[in-house]
Amino acid sequence: MTTMNGKLLCEVFKSPRKDEMYLYVDKRRGLEDVPEALLERFGKPVSALTLILTPEKPLARTRGAEVMAAIEEKGFYLQMPPAKEDYLLDLYRTPTEAKY
Repeated sequence: MTTMNGKLLCEVFKSPRKDEMYLYVDKRRGLEDVPEALLERFGKPVSALTLILTPEKPLARTRGAEVMAAIEEKGFYLQMPPAKEDYLLDLYRTPTEAKY
């Protein structure tokens, strides 16, 4: 991995097709390690931010160490949207009209 002192300069891209789907990559390598098939499903990546990752850095849904390990192993980390809670889905299935 191209880390410096346990740090990684990371660029985060958001997907134009799916809310809350993000792709983390090593800023110096960009998208070159991301498989073409993934980019096709992801859509044209939109740069969201650049940050310095450290193993202990907390992120919204993961830790810096997990993201750094994935980037070292595969060249990218894909953050999927959160799963919808079952009970929230039930709210949409429940009839809104009360019947007695």
